[in-house]
Amino acid sequence: MSGRVRIAVLGLGEAGSEIARDLVAAGADVRGYDPKVTPGDGVAPRADEADAVRDADLVLSVNSSHDAMVALVNALPALREGTIWADLNTASPGTKTALAQAAGRHRPVVDVALMAPVPGKGLRTPMLVSGEAADRYAEILTGLGAQVTIQPGPAGAAISRKLLRSVFYKGLAAAVVEALTAAEVAGCADWLRDNISAELAGFDERAIDRLVDGTYRHARRRADEMAAATEQLEELGVPSRVAAAARDLLIDLRDKAADR
Repeated sequence: MSGRVRIAVLGLGEAGSEIARDLVAAGADVRGYDPKVTPGDGVAPRADEADAVRDADLVLSVNSSHDAMVALVNALPALREGTIWADLNTASPGTKTALAQAAGRHRPVVDVALMAPVPGKGLRTPMLVSGEAADRYAEILTGLGAQVTIQPGPAGAAISRKLLRSVFYKGLAAAVVEALTAAEVAGCADWLRDNISAELAGFDERAIDRLVDGTYRHARRRADEMAAATEQLEELGVPSRVAAAARDLLIDLRDKAADR
């Protein structure tokens, strides 16, 4: 793939600006549009989405999940047949599917899941891509220094995996924050921090199996335990969002087991 591939970057915030900068450094012919941000050095400024994509081989939509469809609709009148529309936003699989449908048969949409924070990594941020033109997207971007892995399947398959992982990672982070907040009030934050660290250090596949099996097997007892934990947080004046959600899940599992 020629180093002068023409790439439009829509959205020049924290992520888009770093990716655009690295694309310029890699030799791509980059044009950009953002209603609130002036393009950086080497990025040709364009008046709007349609103006940005009119002569592009590849479009990177890096705005937000809320603006993803708006950006595509605004660009469609000038989007040439065969130009790849890559949606890099963290939107739901349903949104990615809707984008592919809106673009039509001759303007392939690929779903790109950014698998790590972009700041500091820019174009080197690991990407998981799905959709009918995933191989073409990978060819273009890897030729410019990106790390792209193809996920077989339609647009939506890549982001699905990222979001399922997020349920765990972000859910775990929320649980740790809630627990440590309560532990600060209770005066045992250092103890709990050490305990959490030791538990996480021992995690492997068998530990995951034990967590899942134990949750189903001991739902009744654990529902009572998390009800007590929720009450404790309330007594400490700490909102019990994660603890209450865990309690409700366990109650649901307990009741379903009782109905069998």
